[in-house]
Amino acid sequence: MNNLKVIILAAGQGERLRPLTKNLPKCMVNLFGKSILERQIDIFRNLGIDDISVVTGYCNDKINLDKIQKFENKNFMTTNMVESLFTAKEKFNDSVIVSYGDIIFESNIIQSLIDSRHDISVVIDKNWQDLWNVRFENPLDDAESLVLDDNEFILKLGQKVENINNIQGQFIGLMKFQNDGIKNTINFYKKMKSISNLSTNPLNPNLPFEKSYMTDFLQGLINNNEKLKAIIIKNGWLEVDSLKDYNLYQKMHLEKILNKLISLEDTP
Repeated sequence: MNNLKVIILAAGQGERLRPLTKNLPKCMVNLFGKSILERQIDIFRNLGIDDISVVTGYCNDKINLDKIQKFENKNFMTTNMVESLFTAKEKFNDSVIVSYGDIIFESNIIQSLIDSRHDISVVIDKNWQDLWNVRFENPLDDAESLVLDDNEFILKLGQKVENINNIQGQFIGLMKFQNDGIKNTINFYKKMKSISNLSTNPLNPNLPFEKSYMTDFLQGLINNNEKLKAIIIKNGWLEVDSLKDYNLYQKMHLEKILNKLISLEDTP
């Protein structure tokens, strides 16, 4: 447990949350009395994880919490999550939980990641429609494909879908890498980057390598014969992606119906 660390990816501009993010990173937006980032950090610390790094970018100076290490992705305007992760590559060793900076989650979800023995573990919400149905008129507009095998290893993820039957869950933005999963992921990243420098991006030919989505990268690992274990959850988290999300969650909280999606008592 001593070697377990966390990297939080919080470099993006959060344009869909404006005006809340006009002069503030997305992760520092206050929701239910505390910033998203502080809520995450409190959970990690309560579970005994003190080695916490945050990859910053937009409004880097506004992220100034105690006892965290910051890595600045200076190219945050032209890059995406994968490049942000490898901005903190010196921390990518031993056992690492990687979290998006715009999600709120219950501590039991992190505990299930901590408990996983697999080289690469990825949190998947089987009850994703509960959250998507309140956020979107048509959940398929935003949902992505996710297909699992019989042993709950991920086969496919991250593609647009026209049929809800191709969705066995949603990736929530939480992962853990350890053992051979660390070394293999680093080697895969280097290999994909060098290939893309010579030709098109092998992860996603429609994008420059630097703008590859995390789901592109995870699918690439799967295609490279890595085993990505799905850590199955049923609700217990929120994605704060837009002003509509923010206002919706505030309203549900006031109306005392937010606990249909998440128990805030389990997010200190």
